[in-house]
Amino acid sequence: MSGVDEPGAVGSPKVVKRSIVIAGHRTSVSMEEAFWAALKRIAASDGISLAALVAQVDAARGEANLSSALRVFALERCSGSKTSALGRGDANM
Repeated sequence: MSGVDEPGAVGSPKVVKRSIVIAGHRTSVSMEEAFWAALKRIAASDGISLAALVAQVDAARGEANLSSALRVFALERCSGSKTSALGRGDANM
């Protein structure tokens, strides 16, 4: 199993790879589509672009892997956690 959604697999999350520019540098981020959708909703709720949101999480992530930091951020924002990467505890979703 490759970790990427295989045709016909039931319940397998589809992993999507996107290129994004952070601080003038292009990078690729692979995450499940559900996390991309959540991040898009969070960015819209905050009135910023997805790229700007990713840049904010990147700046606050420390040593964490960017994909992991984005997943945790989305999960914490969606659950209303007070320990998100950017110090936001509001549940805007």
